[in-house]
Amino acid sequence: MDISQEEYALLKEKEMEYAKEVVNKVKNSKDRNIMYKDIRPITDIKHMFETSVELYGNNTAFHVKDKEGGPYRSITFKESKIDVDALGTAFISLGLKDKKISIIGENRYDWAITYLAIVCGTGVAVPLDKELPINELAQLINEADVECVIYSKKYDKIFKEMKESGKTSLKLLINMDLEESNDYSLALKDVIDGGKELIERGNRKFLDAQIHREEMRIIIFTSGTTGIAKGVMLSHGNIVEDLMASPTLLEVRQKDVFFSILPIHHTYECTCGFLMPLYRGASIAYCEGLKYITKNLAEAKPTIFLGVPLIVENLYKKIWQNVRKSGKEDTLKKMLSINKKMKKIGIDLSSVLFRQIAAVFGGRMKVIICGGAAIDPEILQGIRDFGINAVQGYGLTECAPICALNPDKYPKNDSAGYIPPGFKIKIDKADPETGIGEICAKGGNVMLGYYNNPEATAEVLKDGWFYTGDLGYLDKDNYVYITGRSKNVIITKNGKNVFPEELEHYLNKIPYIEECLVWGKDSDETKETQIFASIRVSYDEVRDKLGDNYSDPDVEKLIWREIDAININLPLFKRIKKISIRKEEFEKTTGQKIKRYAESNKKL
Repeated sequence: MDISQEEYALLKEKEMEYAKEVVNKVKNSKDRNIMYKDIRPITDIKHMFETSVELYGNNTAFHVKDKEGGPYRSITFKESKIDVDALGTAFISLGLKDKKISIIGENRYDWAITYLAIVCGTGVAVPLDKELPINELAQLINEADVECVIYSKKYDKIFKEMKESGKTSLKLLINMDLEESNDYSLALKDVIDGGKELIERGNRKFLDAQIHREEMRIIIFTSGTTGIAKGVMLSHGNIVEDLMASPTLLEVRQKDVFFSILPIHHTYECTCGFLMPLYRGASIAYCEGLKYITKNLAEAKPTIFLGVPLIVENLYKKIWQNVRKSGKEDTLKKMLSINKKMKKIGIDLSSVLFRQIAAVFGGRMKVIICGGAAIDPEILQGIRDFGINAVQGYGLTECAPICALNPDKYPKNDSAGYIPPGFKIKIDKADPETGIGEICAKGGNVMLGYYNNPEATAEVLKDGWFYTGDLGYLDKDNYVYITGRSKNVIITKNGKNVFPEELEHYLNKIPYIEECLVWGKDSDETKETQIFASIRVSYDEVRDKLGDNYSDPDVEKLIWREIDAININLPLFKRIKKISIRKEEFEKTTGQKIKRYAESNKKL
């Protein structure tokens, strides 16, 4: 709801006072982890983008490919603002002011400018997961009352049929890849050109649009492992709190290039891999897809890589597999040992000794940030031993998403991260012996609630605290440790708690295991709770160990030998009693997390 210009000026003044207060607290902080204090105050996403254009206008903001396999082309901050302003102006002229607008497609420049054009003065952005089936897309569009969807070409038929069915609220379709508009869909390039003409004729409806920091301007549907999606309502304030807080712990410079591969509709990539580089004057290089990672890393030569454990662990394992195949494993281990000793006297030879490994990541990689799930601490350390910093963070969509982040100077490999300035974390109902309880978060990053779902909102938002459903503890230095999800805990018949994530962590360290799922089941004979595991085998590793002429029983025997070594160090109630070897993929969420409660994943 727009207010008078005088009222709006006063409102923005108050918002700026608050942002300056946030910055001043950072500048005056004595906390050793808050290393980088050159953050600037921002009131909202539009203010962030406009001030970045003023500061970094001629710098590259985006590295894009005009055709598959072609070279990267640079787009500056100034050029991208022209497109954003034109799009926003056109959207308003098309009757989309304050409407819900969806975006769906691969990570690309068109997605980015569309998002900015929606949230910076048009309406409410509803990013959609490009991996969802048609029926779920229709369900979410209806649930959020979406009137317009902007999409890449593969969805053209889907949305045309959806709109024509009359069963959704869709009124307008815009195709990112259409050469020219047709009877049922507008071409995005035509919309941009139309917006530019409107601005030339003096239309300032988007340029002068009022941004209210605390209003809902984004709805993101979670894709949890339970399969029940909830619409997380986020404001500009939620996002900019994260943008100002996190780069105090981890350095982001103008010269940095972010490598964008994680789905951009998720808050992790959207906030940290898209909006963060724009805020800090850095740039974004879009990956063409998982199979092009190595090629695009070599082309873009990025310095910051946001990943999930599946991607990071696979890259790390591939390095060692290739080293073993080349017969240089012992040589590499000796080099790592020598460098560790040299580091103790202040000499780091990583750039010389591990140049070939650095080349796998493009040659300039500064830091790899892992989020989305827990990663093996030894892999983080292993990457760091190669001379590339590697840290993990912790977040949820409901926190826009950052809750904790390991500082780049003082990381703890087994911790999910340190609490950023201005945010709070507490442990609810902590166990007196272990300190483990439910992790609760508080701060300006916490969501407004779940869209049209006050019951679900009331379950997780209490007295300003967001109850995450994650179990964990804080150490004496205020680093967060996650032990599992409260809903996942296996409670045995004698009242013992077993965290499946802990056992999965042990199993995933076995080189012959690609991925696994642990769950509990009551025995038909003894009625006692037994621990079972479904396992997908890493057949490359098995072949290296057993040769080519192995049988399925040989594989199971090899894996049981490793599990027995784990079991012997576990209390009886935690020991894995039965396994199943599966050759098919686990059923997963679109975020590549195994669906813990899908019966197909628990076949024995």
